[in-house]
Amino acid sequence: MTICPLFCMILSEIRSRKKVFIIRNIIFDVDGTLWDTTEVVAKAWNKAISEVGGTAAVVSAAVLKKEFGKTMKVIADDLFYDADEKTKDLLMEKCCEYEHKALEENTDNLLFADVVETIKKLSEKYRLFIVSNCQVGYIELFMKKAGVEPFIKDWECFGNTGKVKGDSIKLLVERNNLTDAVYVGDTQGDYEATQIAQIPFIFAKYGFGHVENCEREISGIKELLDL
Repeated sequence: MTICPLFCMILSEIRSRKKVFIIRNIIFDVDGTLWDTTEVVAKAWNKAISEVGGTAAVVSAAVLKKEFGKTMKVIADDLFYDADEKTKDLLMEKCCEYEHKALEENTDNLLFADVVETIKKLSEKYRLFIVSNCQVGYIELFMKKAGVEPFIKDWECFGNTGKVKGDSIKLLVERNNLTDAVYVGDTQGDYEATQIAQIPFIFAKYGFGHVENCEREISGIKELLDL
């Protein structure tokens, strides 16, 4: 039996490709994936720290880029390691309060390039969601500032669940009966969360973090339109 050379070429091509998966639902991270608020937030947090006291911490945008994506508890332990637990709680409460106010008042564009246009276009083919390790109200504030409320079907956060991101993703997936979902994030923690939730991951390499040996990555959010 003679095997057609064309068939052999096609078979070789199929074997060389990365695993293909169907996407009907896209879940987004926020910080480092959809916008960068670190300069604004750093100023707000330093104001809160100076008011509350109890720590020698000084926050910068660079510091926050290493912390964003972690749960609020872990961030407090990292930044305010010299404070007692009661002071950490008070510091985070005041930081979040001043952060929210500063972002509400901010008039600069903090979004990454093409975010709004891409979300609008994606919503024509996919259902869109957000899961973040942020405090209550942060995702809602993002959606309001970006003007994308009509395009996001549901969202979840650490502030609501008190759970790590992987478990928050699982809750959102179960609540919306999602199949064929993918998570788009920018840190190793985001990737590990998808392992818990058992859904594929797309690495936003333009964001705050780095992910080792990631099979799927984008250099800009607009590349999602080519899924």
